Amino acid sequence: MSWERVQQLDAVAMTQAVRAASGVRLDVVGPCPGGEVGAAYVRWPDGHLAVLKWGPDARLADLERGPLAIVDVLRSIGYPAPGTELAVQVGSGIVTVHELLPGTVIDHVDPDLLDQALALNRLHAGALAGRPDIDPMKLYLTSDAGGFCLHEPLRQFSSRTAALDRWVRGIGASYPDQLGGSDAVHCDFHPANMLASQGRITGVIDWNGAARGDCRLDLVTMRFGVHGIGSDAEVIRKLDEVLDFFPTELLLPAWAHMSLRMVDWAIRHFTAADVEHWLDLAERRAVRL
Repeated sequence: MSWERVQQLDAVAMTQAVRAASGVRLDVVGPCPGGEVGAAYVRWPDGHLAVLKWGPDARLADLERGPLAIVDVLRSIGYPAPGTELAVQVGSGIVTVHELLPGTVIDHVDPDLLDQALALNRLHAGALAGRPDIDPMKLYLTSDAGGFCLHEPLRQFSSRTAALDRWVRGIGASYPDQLGGSDAVHCDFHPANMLASQGRITGVIDWNGAARGDCRLDLVTMRFGVHGIGSDAEVIRKLDEVLDFFPTELLLPAWAHMSLRMVDWAIRHFTAADVEHWLDLAERRAVRL
């Protein structure tokens, strides 16, 4: 059975669960491109299309006072984030239905697109001032997160990944596990979560991990994101220059977080060559391994 077919069956099950919980009927159109687990296009009874997403082990109340609240704040100032049309607790998981924004996922970043992404990131700054109720982002430099940022895979995979883990944990011992601030932090701000049409960014999607903190962390995430897809050399140079101006107490913990996150994920989900690919980038700023 194809991956797309598995996705289709999962989406149908989720729409059935939504109907049982809320009475809303949604028809599955097909999986979202890219093979992302837990996302599909659906059609509402009035005919308009939307994006259905689902995930396990989450509480609707946490989503509403965190990521969904952050999106509402940003949308109120004109930020191109998708509105949430429905959110339902289904057992121990959550199903959400989001506005379908125009555009397609960015697969190549040129200098103009980078400038647009940097401008969007500036809108994150101070957006959550007065919202201490929204949880800060954790970096997990000395502990594991739920399903990502796991340390044991790095310790076991190779001497090189073990050295990276020692560096990450050393940074975690020297700096707080949270970046202070009142900015909106997307936490997965990279080209695959951006839509564009005719050279203009039309949306930033996938806000489920959003939190409060320092929005410059999103630019470190962006640096890892452009390493994973086609990007102009000028984009890499300019983004590195932006990061070079970050204070050490921000850059080192943020870089350690992304290094752990990407290398761990590659070890558990991709090939040894992919692990090397992310290690090559991680080690550019992970000194004294």
